[in-house]
Amino acid sequence: MSDRQPLGNLKDLTADQAFELGQQAFEREQYTVSITLFEWALARSYASSRRGGEIQLWLVNAHQSQGDCQAALTLCESLLLHPSPFTRQQAQNLLYILKAPVLQRPKEWLTEIPDLSQLADSQGRDRYVPAKTEADRLPKRKAVIEDIDLSQVNTQDNQFVWVALGMISLLCLSLWWWH
Repeated sequence: MSDRQPLGNLKDLTADQAFELGQQAFEREQYTVSITLFEWALARSYASSRRGGEIQLWLVNAHQSQGDCQAALTLCESLLLHPSPFTRQQAQNLLYILKAPVLQRPKEWLTEIPDLSQLADSQGRDRYVPAKTEADRLPKRKAVIEDIDLSQVNTQDNQFVWVALGMISLLCLSLWWWH
């Protein structure tokens, strides 16, 4: 569904289907289509229900995104009297945003994005090449694992295990005796 494509099969849609398609069109920045779908969904549902209020809130956003701020403000102000407390609260929040003054940003706050359209046509001479790090400059050393000669390893028992077991036994016996 594009912004220019007519909505011929609109008569076959239920209010919920039109609402969901309107949300999808809104998310794809097809605001004219989304407004048409939201208005269709609203005409097929109760405007004073919570669902009707939700549809109207999306309609406010679609009007504002399309640039029709006056229609968005008018609809949003009418939603302040909606029977649903949720809709009234959301309308109040949206109205606060819609009535907020547009801030002027100095040019020095903005970052200019360079035109990269000519990048594909450029030669290899102006392509970015990352600098080599210290690790890249040094030759990599392989870890050498030597075979261990077991005849050189000291395998004699030094009685440490027996001394430690004796000390633990004495400690346990003394705790049991004085307990």
